[in-house]
Amino acid sequence: MLKTIITTAVLVLSATTAFAHITLEQAEAPVGKTYKAVLRVPHGCDGKATNVVRVKLPEGFFNAKPQPKAGWMLEKVRGAYAKSYDNHGTAMKEGLKEVVWSGGNLGDDEYDEFVVRGSISGDLNPGGTLYFAVIQECAEGLKERWIEIPVASKSSDELDMPAPGVKLLDKVAGH
Repeated sequence: MLKTIITTAVLVLSATTAFAHITLEQAEAPVGKTYKAVLRVPHGCDGKATNVVRVKLPEGFFNAKPQPKAGWMLEKVRGAYAKSYDNHGTAMKEGLKEVVWSGGNLGDDEYDEFVVRGSISGDLNPGGTLYFAVIQECAEGLKERWIEIPVASKSSDELDMPAPGVKLLDKVAGH
């Protein structure tokens, strides 16, 4: 009986952890197309409300435009891209590198979404993944850093604080 209770508790805790991180609504997107990155924030930090959501935009995601949120201030951090991207015949050498929503109050028992729309470069490799590193700042100085990116030795399922990622599909898959 005790073994069953312990096994059940481990399974429940594992399931909670697996679904407790920030994720993207659409986990796949074709290269060379527009992508609406909808970041889902399911909780605060150790029971405290979320007050700031910082998103570092990945290289290869350009011409980004964040969606304002009522009750939140919006900061757009611009910078140079590592390379130039073609935006309908116009070379884009700089743009948004980070988006920050601040001043809000998303309770630990509440859910919300933060949106950035942009283009996925057509020269990226299908099968790869773009990662949107997110830092979630909460009341009393608590932070959750959703910035870990899988490496050869660890898959995203093995990470404690995985960055939300979008798997890149072939251009044809988007039609």
